Amino acid sequence: MKIVFFGTPGFAADNLDALLDYGFDVVTVVTPPDSKSGRGKVLKACDVKKRAIKRNIPVLQPHKLRDSNFINDLYKLDADLFIVVAFRMLPEIVWKIPPKRTINLHTSLLPNYKGAAPINWVLISGEKNTGVTTFYIDQDIDSGEILLQEDVVLNYDLTAADLHDILLEKGKSVLVNTVKMINSNCIKSSKQNNTLTHNLAPKINKEILKINWTLKAEKIHNLVRGLSPYTKNIIVKNVAIFPSAWTYLDEGNGENKRIKIHLTEIIHNHSTSPDLKTDNKSYLHVPTGEGLISILRLQIEGKNPITISQFLLGNKITKFHRFL
Repeated sequence: MKIVFFGTPGFAADNLDALLDYGFDVVTVVTPPDSKSGRGKVLKACDVKKRAIKRNIPVLQPHKLRDSNFINDLYKLDADLFIVVAFRMLPEIVWKIPPKRTINLHTSLLPNYKGAAPINWVLISGEKNTGVTTFYIDQDIDSGEILLQEDVVLNYDLTAADLHDILLEKGKSVLVNTVKMINSNCIKSSKQNNTLTHNLAPKINKEILKINWTLKAEKIHNLVRGLSPYTKNIIVKNVAIFPSAWTYLDEGNGENKRIKIHLTEIIHNHSTSPDLKTDNKSYLHVPTGEGLISILRLQIEGKNPITISQFLLGNKITKFHRFL
């Protein structure tokens, strides 16, 4: 069975590796065109292209997915199955090409959390479980027939970076098993119940990132962890889905510092005082609409990420300081 793989980021590249390591015949990889990045605006390949080159897999990089030359190239490959992981929406003229259809790996339990950012939104929403889903692509986003699913239980302090890594491992297994079953013609699919109301996972925008301190501590904590790049006390760099929640620190002298908040915990305290609470050594508690938030890790704009103890060493908090 010949496969064409569509993908862009590291998450997709690791799934490509899983397919190749199992022994599946990936004849070509499709990725976006190289993009300019950095101060020098140097052309940079995406992770999937880099991995494909390393594994000696041919790469196609169409500027337009409806381009007739690209469509002809796909037909010439005579592939049996297309696989999509973290790629843009395919037009019908593409996903209808292979006889065994086109499948997608999605990081939620469909039909819940359809969209571009399910890892973020399940945590921001305070969900207690999520998972991965493979499904057949059709004309509507994330709405095709479900093939395989696997659940993941979420704890209250899990970050987006943590969940990314967990779902990566779950996803590789589910994707490989799905392809095995398709190859042996024993796969069964089930229609999604799209008549029910489900949460969506739209792309994260700038407005979502700003912390609103009038909300309950629980909601703020969920926002922070749902955008956090921290996993096992290591910060994950160069992954777009971990943009971090942020706020301003008003220092009471007309100066505001823009700060990313990476890790927090909830302090169950019913104090109604608007003042920040700190010993200026080891902790900083911020009043919210209900309860207190303890900031554990943060990053001042233009600086490296630090712990709260490191922050307090160089920033004495007074009664005039406020988070905005």
